Amino acid sequence: MRICVWNVNSARTRLERMAGLLERHDVDVLAVQETKCRDHQFPAARFEELGYRVAHHGLNQWNGVAIISRVGLDDVVTGFPGQPGFTKDQKLEQLAEARHIAATCGGVRVHSVYVPNGREVGDPHYDYKLRFLEALRDAGKASLDDDPAHKAMIGGDFNIAPRDEDVWDMAFFEGKTHVTGPERAAFEALQEAGFRDVTRPWTEGQWTYWDYQQLRFQKRQGMRIDFQLATPALAETVTGAFIDREERKGKGASDHAPVIVDYDV
Repeated sequence: MRICVWNVNSARTRLERMAGLLERHDVDVLAVQETKCRDHQFPAARFEELGYRVAHHGLNQWNGVAIISRVGLDDVVTGFPGQPGFTKDQKLEQLAEARHIAATCGGVRVHSVYVPNGREVGDPHYDYKLRFLEALRDAGKASLDDDPAHKAMIGGDFNIAPRDEDVWDMAFFEGKTHVTGPERAAFEALQEAGFRDVTRPWTEGQWTYWDYQQLRFQKRQGMRIDFQLATPALAETVTGAFIDREERKGKGASDHAPVIVDYDV
């Protein structure tokens, strides 16, 4: 089974690129982040024409996640236990955002996750990011405690560069989010809970994101913030992985590259 995770930065804008990716790489399951649309606005018909089923979770023009599968799409759930919410006015009710969707595809539980950006250290959104990651870790650990042998993958845009080599210049990121100790510890906690980073062994030294500004892609100034984390039972089935850097090129590209992993299930 070939699973791809990709922050498309607007599903409607990137529709044909998404369809092309599915066909070009023969993808079985595409876990999408940052669709930037409501459910009724998501272009599901295009994927259904290609033989895929679609589950989308979008509440407004921000965030949004989806799973596009041709190997089954069962037990769809949006949001995970304990998922915190966020509202700009901290005095108001903190509402859950469209940042998680899960479904069972060909016997694998696929989670598409869009972790909050964090904005700036000290900003309420930074604390929200850490609480989101802690709750995700707790939910993931609980699922493994219930069934240590189940096959599941948590994948998407984690908005964290876990190691110094995962950014083009650590000096540039000094004092900024994505590289702070608490963020990296939160990512490590997911792995300590049992979810293995199955992409790095096959794609060491590669990046997944290049900011649109300052010609970062052309200058080779990227970051590694998109991952697939698999349970032990699923991680043992990995036969290969790659990052489609070519998809970041050309007019109308997302600022993220697709991350693709092959599982022999």
